[in-house]
Amino acid sequence: MEGTMKINEEVTVGPQPNQEEIYEFGKNGFKTVVNFRAPHEKDQPINPQAEEQIVKGADMEYLHIPVSMNSLDESLVDQFREQYDVLPKPIFAHCKSGKRAGAMVMMDLAVKQGMSGEQTLQKAEEMGFECDKPELIEFVKKYVDTHSD
Repeated sequence: MEGTMKINEEVTVGPQPNQEEIYEFGKNGFKTVVNFRAPHEKDQPINPQAEEQIVKGADMEYLHIPVSMNSLDESLVDQFREQYDVLPKPIFAHCKSGKRAGAMVMMDLAVKQGMSGEQTLQKAEEMGFECDKPELIEFVKKYVDTHSD
């Protein structure tokens, strides 16, 4: 699927998949799909409830954590991080473009690896993440800096 990025053996992030792509994920060994799209976002080919049915029909687990730039807060990241550790791997995590999904996954990895917010942003850039949302960049940096050991 175009626009996807394999972060590591446990997780790949990308844009909103269609129904056929979800079935392909199941065939290709993915065990879980995580959806970060808010229910009322524009240009959503599959609503979260329908996506959950498709994912479960493809014998995978489904987690929906709605994240928008207006609702993004530490509790949503904490909720994802708690769930991430117990979800069957590998995981395909998505939002509309993959930016929010990438940010959520990178925050989890960075905190676990003891990285700083600045290191996290550098690593994300090296991996090819392009973020044109200054508020998301600042949020990632602040979250990692206040949660790393």
